Amino acid sequence: MKEALKRLEQTRVLVVGDLMLDRYYWGDVSRISPEAPVPVVKVGREEVRLGGAANVVNNLTALGCKVGVCGLIGVDDSGREVKQMLTDRGVDTSLVFADSSRPTGVKLRVLAHHQQMLRCDWERVAPLGDAELKKILAGLEGVLDSYDGVIVSDYGKGLITRELMAGLVKLVSARGKLVTVDPKGMDYSKYKGAACMTPNEHEASLASHMPILSESDALKAGERLMKDCGLDMVCITRGAKGVMAIKAAGGHQLLPAQAREVFDVTGAGDTFISLFSGLLFGGVDFFDCVRWANLAAGIVVGKLGTATVSLSEILSYEESPFRLYTLQDIEELARSLHRQNKKIVFTNGCFDLLHAGHIQYLQESRKQGDVLIVGINSDESVRRLKGPARPVIQEEDRAHVLGALAAVDYVVIFEEDTPLDLIGKIQPDVLTKGADYTVDTVVGHDLVTGWGGEVRLINLKENRSTSGIIQKISSDRTS
Repeated sequence: MKEALKRLEQTRVLVVGDLMLDRYYWGDVSRISPEAPVPVVKVGREEVRLGGAANVVNNLTALGCKVGVCGLIGVDDSGREVKQMLTDRGVDTSLVFADSSRPTGVKLRVLAHHQQMLRCDWERVAPLGDAELKKILAGLEGVLDSYDGVIVSDYGKGLITRELMAGLVKLVSARGKLVTVDPKGMDYSKYKGAACMTPNEHEASLASHMPILSESDALKAGERLMKDCGLDMVCITRGAKGVMAIKAAGGHQLLPAQAREVFDVTGAGDTFISLFSGLLFGGVDFFDCVRWANLAAGIVVGKLGTATVSLSEILSYEESPFRLYTLQDIEELARSLHRQNKKIVFTNGCFDLLHAGHIQYLQESRKQGDVLIVGINSDESVRRLKGPARPVIQEEDRAHVLGALAAVDYVVIFEEDTPLDLIGKIQPDVLTKGADYTVDTVVGHDLVTGWGGEVRLINLKENRSTSGIIQKISSDRTS
């Protein structure tokens, strides 16, 4: 599967769908407005992300696929911003058309303390006109030979009409390629001729006119959708209950949910169809495609807002139960986190015989940003620093214990005596160290401040140390 995931870098995917822009205002709430019984959000940070079908594109580029996109934007600043963001990611935007009759779809979310407080939408829902339909189909005919398959990302805003789907399926089928669909609405007959659909449980229930209360219900609903729409495959995503995957010629499987923690389900369907389709277009077995897409969706729901996952995150999530990363993978992960505008906090240490002082220190470090990466000295490095009797706990066990802490997002082992090279690879926004240091004695302080980051010193619990614990154990034995 590592080889299959690496093949994504050679896979060419065209996304057709409703393009949107997601704006986020992040802040804190400490009081209620005197004007009305509503919380006052003191905004501290603004963020812009690709939304709708553009988030599918964003997921594909994060996976390394070569991507093109077809859709409509308004003749407005938001539309120009969407197109520029896509272009900056190396996406072919030649089939992104400006339509003066509709604004670019925008969703504004206001969040505080990891909770969504308010959402405002700007949009005009209207079916595609005849002139736009002809222009899009002509454009599609000119580029489809350059792609391995097409994802239709329907957000119900009017682009994906019955006429567009019929024309698209005809063009793609004539080239012996596949169309996958993330559907919307109650009438799925317009998607007839697609290879696979990926509705969630609620959508599948509405479209099949069947309540889904059990695994057998999900299977029956999926089989009905396959029959009604002439599908070869269907995946019904069921949230915490997993994914029901059905193949006309190969039976079915129920795959359990993979999420370790759920912060936000926004965009999980985009992540699922992106990885699923990229692998399917690359010739990977259907059930393997579902398994890995399910894993990727499990990762993305642990992030806030519309987000993506990288290949290294997927592989590490699968292989390591305690989020242990290699030096190469942590560098790739850090790049992905920076692209998502995550505030990365880094700290390091031996963390031998974990104690309450360590826990408090890590908890305070995590509060300094969005993600905490912890670097730990390898066994050889600890021996060089602390003598042949250390460490007491070997490196993988130390990493396992750290990774199980809620405050720690990722762990990486480094061989050097200092984390200087590791800091350069991660480029954290915040570097933390205990208050027994001064800023100018913290390794890497000049690097971090040089790229605009900060060094923050964390107060430590008194009389808490691994050396003290070892001394106490030794004295108790001899007394």
